[in-house]
Formats: sequence, structure tokens, C-alpha cells
Amino acid sequence: MADAVGQGYVEFRNGNRPNRADLPSCPVQVCAQLMGTKWKILILRDLLEGTKRFGELRKSVTGISQKVLTGNLRELEDAGLVARRVYPEVPPRVEYLLTETGESIRPVIESMRLWGESYLASSLRD
Repeated sequence: MADAVGQGYVEFRNGNRPNRADLPSCPVQVCAQLMGTKWKILILRDLLEGTKRFGELRKSVTGISQKVLTGNLRELEDAGLVARRVYPEVPPRVEYLLTETGESIRPVIESMRLWGESYLASSLRD
């Protein structure tokens, strides 16, 4: 747990990141494993816009349940891609943001967006 003294919040990150031996040897498979569900990709996409509260993520990731969102956020936190900030308020305010490692996924998601736009424009017929 990293304490952000003077910033009014406590930031949590799981220090138990995956060991290299526990990850596949193929780099593409590593990427797929860490951000492999549609929900994780959409959560990362939305966090690329900036810090979000749980309710904001639940609204922006259409169709996700509270349980699935919670589980995916925990997995992204465990992988070191997302950090959680808890503000000492009543009720507690919790925000999610990308870590530096999570931010490094920006070009991957941007490439996915560009490919999706291209596919929609050229491959589908009305």
C-alpha cells in the first residue's frame, strides 16, 4: 500500500505482480492474458480518458455487472495495470486510474480503435 501523504488519499496497488515464470513465454499470449477479456479492454479504454469512479466505469462499460466489474478491476490491479485510490471520506470515495504500466497500453488500444474504424468503413455493407 502506497500512502500519498498530503494528497488526501491512499493509493492501493497489489505488490504481488505475476512472476515471469508464471507467464507464458509468448509475448502476444502475455498481452492476451493480462487484458484478454472484452471487459478488461473496455475498462482500460475508459481509464485511458482519465481517473474514474466505480459508478462511472459501470455506466461507461455497457452491460457489465457490478460483480464482473469488481473482479476485472481486481485482476487489472493485481497485474499492475490499474491503481485504486481511496479517499478518507464518509462514505469513502474510491477512484481507479491507470498505473504507468497501464498507461503504456495506450498504443495497443489505439491500434485496436483504428483497426475497428477501418473494418467498419471498408468491410461491412449496409
